[in-house]
Amino acid sequence: QVQLVESGGGLVQAGGSLRLSCAASRLTFSFSMYAMGWFRQAPGKEREFVAAVSRTGSSTDYADSVKGRFTISRDNAKNTVDLQMNTLKPADTAVYYCAADFFPSGTATRSRPHDYDYWGQGTQVTVSS
Repeated sequence: QVQLVESGGGLVQAGGSLRLSCAASRLTFSFSMYAMGWFRQAPGKEREFVAAVSRTGSSTDYADSVKGRFTISRDNAKNTVDLQMNTLKPADTAVYYCAADFFPSGTATRSRPHDYDYWGQGTQVTVSS
């Protein structure tokens, strides 16, 4: 069973930055065979797509609400995927989840929750105004 552990969440003022990291372990296959994504869920709301990166790192995708502010990246040698979040807004407050999709034959990004096979426990991000 793939294990994903997020870190880097916390409390930050509006306009500030945070960097989330997700470490994958217990992998049956090479980390490079998994497309990776970040999602978030605010209280009372459904889980929503934030960003995704293809298994090779050559393609990325972002929700419109975070384009130009967030950057997703991965290091296949370290089995990690990061989310750099800049110019944070109170609306970014949520629990952020890392997800992995075993997608060995594809080069695209995945943006729907049901595309993903494995999920982390989440890390809280709170942006104060």
